[in-house]
Amino acid sequence: MTLVNTKPLIYVIDDEADICTLVCQELERYNFNTQAFTTGEQALLAIKKQLPSLCIIDLGLPDMDGLSLVKTLFDDKKIGVIILSGRNSLPDKVLGLELGADDYISKPFDPRELVARVKSIIRRLEVNELSPLTFPTASFGEWTFEQATHNLSNSKGDSFMLSAAENEILMTLLKAPKQILSRERLLSEDTTSFDRSIDVRMSRLRKKIEQDHKAPKIIKTVYGAGYIFTLDVTWH
Repeated sequence: MTLVNTKPLIYVIDDEADICTLVCQELERYNFNTQAFTTGEQALLAIKKQLPSLCIIDLGLPDMDGLSLVKTLFDDKKIGVIILSGRNSLPDKVLGLELGADDYISKPFDPRELVARVKSIIRRLEVNELSPLTFPTASFGEWTFEQATHNLSNSKGDSFMLSAAENEILMTLLKAPKQILSRERLLSEDTTSFDRSIDVRMSRLRKKIEQDHKAPKIIKTVYGAGYIFTLDVTWH
């Protein structure tokens, strides 16, 4: 995905036409381009023709589960994803983030809050698309991380693509190794709609870099205080 100095393109995917209209009108007020789709298949066809900067996805689509669409987008493309859904259960929220969504907003929602969260994700994506020379590579243990591409790889040949939110959390840890960082600092401006979001993203990171994510040695929990990254970090 190439982000240039034009209006970011947002795809709104919801089977309720009124919701699509409301979201599109609100985003366009803040200088975003939008396209609306009422099925997942329509959205996938459009994505093949033109990549958006971000997709806003309802989970209750008529032709597919929205969670399947989230997973497809995260596995195949580097697109920002916000889930906008009437499903308010904690399992759905946790699973959405585990599949790679950057944020989860429950219906009914405040359109202004939605715009704020879209802006937050777009800013992170734009920063991460800058020249790799601006953001050096970090090495720790057997791992190498390139912020510009969100790519995390190790000496064994394993390679993972991080979401924008995971990228931001890992970068915060890497910039302050062997320091206790609070949950608030790790979340930064990415204040999501429920407290488990930081735990879900930390769990995703641990499953990638820890030999045993249930007994982590690289990213440790300091109970009552936050998290600490235990390894030395080299930038190059």
